[in-house]
Amino acid sequence: MIVVLDALIEVDMRVFPGILISVFVSASAIAQTPARTALADVIAEALAKNPEIVAAQKQYDAARQRPTQERSLPDPMVSAGYSANGRPWPGAGLGTEPTSNIGFMVSQEVPYPGKRDLRASIASREADAEFQQIDAARLSVIARVKQAYYRLAYADAVSGVLARNRDLLDTLLEVSEGRYAVGQAAQQDVIKAQTQLSILELQLERVRQQRATREGELNALLNRPAGTPIGEPEDLQLTAFDHSLDALIAAANEHAPMLRRDQLMVERSQLAVDAARKEYKPDFALTGGYYYMGAMPAMYEFRVDVKVPLQRARRAAAVAEQLSTVDAARSTYDSTRLGLQSRLEEDFRMASTSVRLARLYREAPVNSVWEGSGNVVALDVVRAVTREPASVAAFAAELELARGADRQLDSAITTAISALQATSASSDPSAAQLGARAFVEQLATTLQASLLTRFAPAFVAEAFVASRLGGAHGHTFGTLPSDLVEAWAGKVIERSFQA
Repeated sequence: MIVVLDALIEVDMRVFPGILISVFVSASAIAQTPARTALADVIAEALAKNPEIVAAQKQYDAARQRPTQERSLPDPMVSAGYSANGRPWPGAGLGTEPTSNIGFMVSQEVPYPGKRDLRASIASREADAEFQQIDAARLSVIARVKQAYYRLAYADAVSGVLARNRDLLDTLLEVSEGRYAVGQAAQQDVIKAQTQLSILELQLERVRQQRATREGELNALLNRPAGTPIGEPEDLQLTAFDHSLDALIAAANEHAPMLRRDQLMVERSQLAVDAARKEYKPDFALTGGYYYMGAMPAMYEFRVDVKVPLQRARRAAAVAEQLSTVDAARSTYDSTRLGLQSRLEEDFRMASTSVRLARLYREAPVNSVWEGSGNVVALDVVRAVTREPASVAAFAAELELARGADRQLDSAITTAISALQATSASSDPSAAQLGARAFVEQLATTLQASLLTRFAPAFVAEAFVASRLGGAHGHTFGTLPSDLVEAWAGKVIERSFQA
């Protein structure tokens, strides 16, 4: 029973050095926040300058001019000539011979009513489809900008972590070399530290290369000259992802530009069928003429020509062709819809998994993914305290939130803050490093007690403070005094098995 109770109220000490590191690093980041490049600004610049979007806009502008052309009548034909008698030159026999004249004719082709409107409607659908290409280009550019931006932010975050680890390894290397110089460490410790430092430098170089690649991607998307600096992105934040797959698919079916484009092409093909059927109707030509006859009265001519659609086999083949085009357009629409659905489902699974992993990484103990022993973590805390004074104030403020709840906790808070201030003001790094583990243990235990006092049930906090701060415990599990076990064992065990 004593062992179980001791284990249940114990908050794993391996977790808290990572929490301390997070507090110190966060305080430092708040104290010195440089100007950042916002994602919204990058997207706005890309939408304004990206040549792919400009090209799609120009294609749409060109397509908008076609409906007017298709709705217009064909250009008229003007003919001028003469008829002569007795001589081959103009005017021969004019006024004396009734067949001699000089004149002109105007001819205008007139398609069957409805043909021009159908052709204009087809061109309008094609222009509307080109407009969807603009939306598709915009979405594509935005997606690529976001990917490059977030990868750039990731490279910066990784670079910061590696730089801090390099500083720690530099410290460890100095300690190892100093201990080796006085015969207190083996040469392999020094060689191992040097090897780890070299590996870290290689990782940093790869990250720098990745950052340069992402900057190149963004410069291309923003239509900037190569080598233009992008600036530091904003910090990565875990955003909520509470969408359902069905809702995303429904939204895509309604708003996806490529689906709207394919739907417009289906409508365009249906109009093309109507236009092909209209070819069974005759077209016309109106012709009028004036002839000067000299002394004789002028002669006028007017006629209507009809183009008779006798080649019905050719027109039937044209209709069949357009009907097949409709079926092809519908199949293209279905293919695009299913392909979009498949990509959405794949991306949805990836996003859901990424959110779960990000939450797991954020909530999991830091040391489970930390490269190094407890000494490295302790040294990192000492480094943060000595180099970032703002972290001391932030951690002290966190502890002060629990002051007044328990006398023993108040005393521990005062002692911990004094130790923080002393370490921060110390001019002897070696002394601070020698007592790093004990120092971090003191901070972690006090922070544990303050958090339990503020957020846990009273009996849990009281048991922890009495056993960990009051000194009523041994150095192994199962060494709590019997009076503490009798007072809190049942409640603590019962709470641990609650749903």
